[in-house]
Amino acid sequence: MKILVTGGAGFIGSHFCEFLLSQGQQVIAIDNLITGQLSNLDSFINHPDFEFIQADVKDASVLEKAFSTSNFVVHLAAPVGVKFIMNHPVHTILDAVHSTESVLNLAVKYNIPVLLASTSEVYGKNLDLLDPTGKRTLSEMDYRVEGYSRNHRWAYANVKSLNEFLAFAYMREQGLKLLITRFFNTAGARQRSEYGMVIPNFVQAALKGEPLKIYGDGKQRRSFIHIQDTISAMWLLMQSPNAFGEVYNIGNPEEITILQLAEKIIHLTHSPSQLEFMSYESAYGEGFEEMDRRTACIDKLTAAVPFQLTGNLDSILAEVIAFEKTRLDL
Repeated sequence: MKILVTGGAGFIGSHFCEFLLSQGQQVIAIDNLITGQLSNLDSFINHPDFEFIQADVKDASVLEKAFSTSNFVVHLAAPVGVKFIMNHPVHTILDAVHSTESVLNLAVKYNIPVLLASTSEVYGKNLDLLDPTGKRTLSEMDYRVEGYSRNHRWAYANVKSLNEFLAFAYMREQGLKLLITRFFNTAGARQRSEYGMVIPNFVQAALKGEPLKIYGDGKQRRSFIHIQDTISAMWLLMQSPNAFGEVYNIGNPEEITILQLAEKIIHLTHSPSQLEFMSYESAYGEGFEEMDRRTACIDKLTAAVPFQLTGNLDSILAEVIAFEKTRLDL
């Protein structure tokens, strides 16, 4: 196949492009490089089956030319990271909706299947408010519980939800062949720290001997999935005709508190760093809301395709530490 990957120079996008090439596929990557990086493509930029186009996904002429020669589109292009979203709410809302509209229109025109990337953010505070036991995980049919519209924290979640609604509308009315994946904290090498991603932030601080900044009390729990497991799940779904027309969580149900994560990273890096506790307001402004838990149930995924988790938090951290040491020339 020739597969078009929007956001192909981003963290997930670049790893997925690299994987597709290893599987003998042809790949076209489009990225405007607002949050993606050309350096993410270094290991395969000259591959004979790879083409990179620096452009915005909303550029209709560029996008149509790429669609006209493609067999499948993986739509990953989106604003990324809580910090970026809080600082650029207008861009977050308008860019995400219009770029997805462009992709879906052309997918229908050229009769090309779409994998639409969504996010665990769409669930909002479901587990915090509806699960007093603190044991349940999030399944695809769960209600979404989000906050006040003046709080930009929820803009990304609602835009991604709107993209899901829009994609299903295209599927119902115009016969779009569709997969939707909701990513839960994918992590690994190449992930950027500037936009609030916790693992590269903590690793960089620990390697530099700087304080690891923990927002709130650090008791909020997260689960992290290795980038290669995320890619494996995407690829299995793309190859499974019976999986189309549905939403799938892609995550790892194993949880860790942010405080435990920070302490683990300090231990693994043999760092003298200390922990520094800060308020959410100091990082994101007044009225910011955090989710205490956001953990995936992947039963639907494993029922649809033969997916198994192969990575764990230790393998993620080892990879990120090695990558950041090289990047920081340590």
